[in-house]
Amino acid sequence: MSALQNAHSIEDLRLLARRRLPRGVFDFFDGGAEDETTLRANRQGFERIRLKPHLLVDVHAPDLSTTFAGGPAAAPIVIAPTGAIGAGWPQADLAIARVAARLGIPYTLSTTATSSIEDIARHAGGRLWFQLYVLRDKAFGAKLVQRAAAAGYEALVVTLDLATGGKRERDLRNGFTVPLRPTWRTVQDFATHPSWCWQMLRNGQPRFENLLGFDGSTDPRASIAAKVGQSLDASFGWDDLQRLRDAWAGKLLVKGVARGEDADRLAGLGIDGLWVSNHGGRQLDGAIASADALPEVVQAARGRVPVLVDSGVRRGVDIVRALALGAQAVAIGRATLYGAAAGGEAGAERAVDILTDELRRAMQLCGTPRVRDIDARLVQARSCA
Repeated sequence: MSALQNAHSIEDLRLLARRRLPRGVFDFFDGGAEDETTLRANRQGFERIRLKPHLLVDVHAPDLSTTFAGGPAAAPIVIAPTGAIGAGWPQADLAIARVAARLGIPYTLSTTATSSIEDIARHAGGRLWFQLYVLRDKAFGAKLVQRAAAAGYEALVVTLDLATGGKRERDLRNGFTVPLRPTWRTVQDFATHPSWCWQMLRNGQPRFENLLGFDGSTDPRASIAAKVGQSLDASFGWDDLQRLRDAWAGKLLVKGVARGEDADRLAGLGIDGLWVSNHGGRQLDGAIASADALPEVVQAARGRVPVLVDSGVRRGVDIVRALALGAQAVAIGRATLYGAAAGGEAGAERAVDILTDELRRAMQLCGTPRVRDIDARLVQARSCA
């Protein structure tokens, strides 16, 4: 516990996770596609934004609470979907979901989670969203949607920036697969991390609980993760999205938005939220940084639907930056993942505590006592040069 208490930033949690996890597991969580230029650009995009604080404002008790996507939240934060995270800590999905419910922020369960739709609803509760990968097996995808509805999930998050899986070269070099497959290289890697190895042996291999019974690729050598990547529906179009919108009674958000013209059309389609994302730099390398894409999407949305943004959020001041550019909330994925990988549920809670403490401090230093006070006046105009 002392190591978690001595973690004062998300980067500190990242380093704790790196020390605890085998290299292949850590690189799967930490890495991006190809040369990882978008992975780096996501941080640079936020770091370039400069703030102009207000003075002589009463900020003695900043209020982080807000409302978005039809419900209240204790802070403008959503837990983003992260797949296969049971490879870092047993039942990591459930640990993070419990933290989200306890702290009053929405939690998004990944299609490729290692806890099931039903278990999260039964044992975590709170504001639950389900993230859907669009699969060619439409019957299986429809069953996932039906399960989420039956379990009481309030929102469906459709990920549309993934027509095919990205080329993540760290995973290829490490020979990393999910489920974990022993090779001479991976066994050596696992053996040098005994506490992690003992946890995995005691709790068993993590499984994609929502994909049990999924056939996907006919290649018998392919891991379940690879089968999902090979089975994404690259033909999914606007009419398909409209049918999904008509079929889902709850809130429907679209994740992966980067263009204003798409945002405009999506808002007109009756979508309930636009989620600006480049998948954390894990798919298209060279994609625009999320912080750079955000203003165009916000402008195109014209206040018709809320806008969220992920990819690169590591500090509380990043949340202020995002809100000043027009987002209603940020989504965090790796931040709580690093925390959970470092220390389970306590580590995930430490991650959220760090970010909310930094957000509270940044709001005070910016002279913005309430979330609704954070607006474009806080941002230094960017040079056109």
